[in-house]
Amino acid sequence: MSIELITFDLDDTLWDCDSVIARAEAKLIEWLHQKMPAVMERHDEQSLVAHRRDFALANPDISFDLTLLRKRWLADIASEFHYPPEQSEEGFLIFLKARNDVVLYPGVPETLCHLGRRFRLGAITNGNADVHYIGIGRLFDYVVTAADAKAAKPAPAIFHLAAAKSGSTLENTLHVGDDPARDVLGANALGMRTAWINPASTPWPGGQVPDLVLTDVTQLPERIEELLA
Repeated sequence: MSIELITFDLDDTLWDCDSVIARAEAKLIEWLHQKMPAVMERHDEQSLVAHRRDFALANPDISFDLTLLRKRWLADIASEFHYPPEQSEEGFLIFLKARNDVVLYPGVPETLCHLGRRFRLGAITNGNADVHYIGIGRLFDYVVTAADAKAAKPAPAIFHLAAAKSGSTLENTLHVGDDPARDVLGANALGMRTAWINPASTPWPGGQVPDLVLTDVTQLPERIEELLA
C-alpha cells in the first residue's frame, strides 16, 4: 500500500506537553487567587486537581471534550463558592492561552514543510491545543480533535473521521504519535501504518509493533522511505 496521508498526534509528539500544562495550571491558580479568592482559601493546587478529576469522573458523557469539561468544571466551582458562573469564562481563557504557549521540538516546522510537499498532512489529537494559534496550522490540511469525533484515541471513531475528512483511506495513512496505546495500537487496529515517537528508547510494551520507531519527528522524512520501498 502506498502512503498518501500522514497524521500526527500533537502533545508530546510535536512539543513537550507536561511543561505546557504545568504553566497553564499555574496561570489559572494565579487567576483564581486574584478573582476567586474564596476558592483558594479552601483549596490548594493538589486538591483542585482532585476536585477536577472527581468532576470528570462524574461527567463521563463529556470526557472526550477537554475544553467543555474544563469550562463546566470552572463554572461549577465558581457556583459552589457563589461567584457568577459566567466569571469562570475569563479563567478558562487565561488557561487556554497558556495551554497554547508551546515550544515546538527542534526541527518540527521544517519537517512538516518538507513532508507536506509530498504528502497530505493531518493532526489527530485528544487535547485542545490549537495549531493555528500556535502558528503551524498552515502546515496541516486538517485537524481532528476528540471533541470533533466525540471519542478519544484509541477509539476507532476519531481515526475514521480523520480519514473521511482527508478523502483518503486508513490503509493509505501513516499515523505518528508518542503513545503506544492511543496512537500506535489504536491506529494499527484499523490497518493504518504507524510511527512511534520514542525519545527515551523505552522498550515496546507489547501488542502489534509499530512500522517505524523514531526518537523524534525529524527522522521521519528519511525513515518513511522504508515503507515506500
